[in-house]
Amino acid sequence: MADKVEQHTQFEDGKGSVEETSSGRSNSLTPDTRPRLERFYRSTLFQIIIVGLCSFSAPGLWVALNGMGVAGSARPELINGANAILYGFMTVTCFLGPWITNAIGFKFTLALGSVGYPLYAAGLYVNNRYDVEWFVYFGAVACGISAGFFWSVEGAVACGYPEQHKRGRYIATWFTFRNAGNMVGGAINLALNYKANRIGSVGYETYLAFIALQCLGLFFGLLLSNPEKVVRDDGSRIEAPRGIDWKTEAREMWRLATSRPILLLTPFFWYYGWIQAYPGTFLATYFTVRSRALASLLSAIVGSFSTWLAGSLVDLPWTRNRRTRALVTFGVLVALNSSTWIWSVIIQNEYRFTNPRLDWSHSGFGRGFGVYMFERIATTFVENYIYWCISNLSDSPGDQIRYSSLLRGIETAAVALSFGVQAIPTPLIITAALNFGQWFLVLPITLYATLHVIKVFTRNAKQAEAEA
Repeated sequence: MADKVEQHTQFEDGKGSVEETSSGRSNSLTPDTRPRLERFYRSTLFQIIIVGLCSFSAPGLWVALNGMGVAGSARPELINGANAILYGFMTVTCFLGPWITNAIGFKFTLALGSVGYPLYAAGLYVNNRYDVEWFVYFGAVACGISAGFFWSVEGAVACGYPEQHKRGRYIATWFTFRNAGNMVGGAINLALNYKANRIGSVGYETYLAFIALQCLGLFFGLLLSNPEKVVRDDGSRIEAPRGIDWKTEAREMWRLATSRPILLLTPFFWYYGWIQAYPGTFLATYFTVRSRALASLLSAIVGSFSTWLAGSLVDLPWTRNRRTRALVTFGVLVALNSSTWIWSVIIQNEYRFTNPRLDWSHSGFGRGFGVYMFERIATTFVENYIYWCISNLSDSPGDQIRYSSLLRGIETAAVALSFGVQAIPTPLIITAALNFGQWFLVLPITLYATLHVIKVFTRNAKQAEAEA
């Protein structure tokens, strides 16, 4: 099979990067004689499944823990402080993701990125059972260092590996695996704590199941194929240059960091990170242990629905015009986030005077619980939409890991600051009001960013047609 290599230039607002990529046209004309199992193993679908399994065992179960409200703890200030430290380290390692991936490859970076998650759960177990605080912070640091690498590479695989017409759905598939981890974790939480009709912490046995499942992430990661071994549906291969020196990598990162799409999307990235600390603290403050366990399970279910809704709206050809699909999806995003934060401020303003203790057996349970569910729906819809945006800026896995690192770095900086604010602690009405204000502040900028992303993928599509 002849491999024809061409110089392919990718432009963003007049700033070009040149990378060697396989054209794939000669490959697609030659019948693929590889065994069926090997074809599947090297397919983009299998790579998404592997990234999904890693997301299931690592961040998916981490989200399930924190979906109970401050990781099932009775002390919000301890967990919020630890999470602030975790995200602070992640901010640094997210930006270092391209360097580590360039050195050891996508596969080993993904596997390495999984190792900190069970240490985080172990810290919670030791604190819950033996009242040891230092291990909580140790687990947070370990998870923060490894998770930064994990987050940068998983996003690059999900956005850079798939065929263009499948990206929305494959991103949704990736998030569905993550939500499945949240579902399994939520089911474990509920099964072990369904009798706990009280305010406080979960039983220590809860954390043992999480530790065991999170250890699987390392082994799942080793099944990933590096991009040059992956074959897309049309027979084309993916080239991700290796051996790039650190100065060149730094220049490439700076080029993308200062490009118009990233500058326009940065406020949206920040907003997405900032809003993540509030829901868990809200849940831990007002709801019983078993209600928090129920929230951990149901938030994963509604989150899966939300991410598939976003992925289907931008991908499925319910209209042939991609611009229309993108704008309609953005309209749904606006409606979800606007209604959610208006509702949150109303409920939070009421709760600051009544300070309720809510269980699913109480008559007023649904109003507050519904706010939490809508916060999860809005958050997962935003996450899918953000990744769809950056996936349409470039077909290069090298650029995609840089985009993912920039996204995650900005996001984690916002999350770290947000958890730090909650750890002070800060009245929840102030946090809800800040979320409300930030959303309506970034809304017009995000609309303009969406229009620019549409412009970029339209131009890239025309360029691809001209080269065909």
